[in-house]
Amino acid sequence: MRALVTGATGFVGGRLARELKGRGVEVRCMVRGRSRATDLADEGFELHEGDVSKPDTLNGAGEGCDVAYYLIHGMGRGSDGDFEQHEREAATAFARMAKDEGVGRVIYLGGLGEQPKSKHLRSRHETARCLAQHGPPLTYFRAAMVVGSQSESYKTLRYLVERLPAMIAPGWLKTPTQPIAADDVIDYLVQAPAIDESAAREIQIGGPDVISYGEMLDHMSDALGKRHRPKLPVPFLTPKLSSHWIGFVTPVDAGVARPLVEGLSTETTVTDPAGMSLFDVEPVGIDQALERALEGERSGAPA
Repeated sequence: MRALVTGATGFVGGRLARELKGRGVEVRCMVRGRSRATDLADEGFELHEGDVSKPDTLNGAGEGCDVAYYLIHGMGRGSDGDFEQHEREAATAFARMAKDEGVGRVIYLGGLGEQPKSKHLRSRHETARCLAQHGPPLTYFRAAMVVGSQSESYKTLRYLVERLPAMIAPGWLKTPTQPIAADDVIDYLVQAPAIDESAAREIQIGGPDVISYGEMLDHMSDALGKRHRPKLPVPFLTPKLSSHWIGFVTPVDAGVARPLVEGLSTETTVTDPAGMSLFDVEPVGIDQALERALEGERSGAPA
């Protein structure tokens, strides 16, 4: 099998490319610039220099590939004006390229959440719609927070616990979510091409624990060996103010924090587990997922 992996310089894409290669899959990595992917080149990956915002650069990316992984979401960065329109155009261009060049399947990782208020979560659903409408059969994975050492959401939680003796507690800390370990996400993505029943359908994935974001902070405290942080209720703290607060007390850029925070008001839990039963994956709980992420940070190996 030959796979095209976009977003290969990112956390999930990079891990996926290396896991596929380790299993004997020929992997072509699509990158915006070769200078940003010297590690991939050094590891022997075939590179295609392309940008989904520039359709002409996609030509040839999918040639000879059985499957293409679309792991791109700008979080509002790198686009002028309406980023939602930018995301739709990018997904449509990629889907058309994949179909024209004979790719058999596209696999996309989006987010959980029904009728989200967050435009960033809405854009992920719209991306899936564009991929399905214009491209080959789509396997649409939907997940909540991916717990891994290089995940922005994970790093935000860890910094909050490490740096604050107490926390202001906006309403979104009560929102239920169903986090999943990065290892488990990679397993689902790797197995998908061999599971015919996963084509042209939505697959909701999550770990076994449904908890609130406030409870997740407590689990992070336990993993770090710290006492649970007192939470001071501030019910009228807006997403904009929350993002500035996070940007002030953590190294996470406020421009990234805002879309993350906007999504925290939406319940992100698995409502249809049927798709997960197609896969040979047993997701681990939040505590083990956090332990793996922390070990990955200590060892320097993504986890």
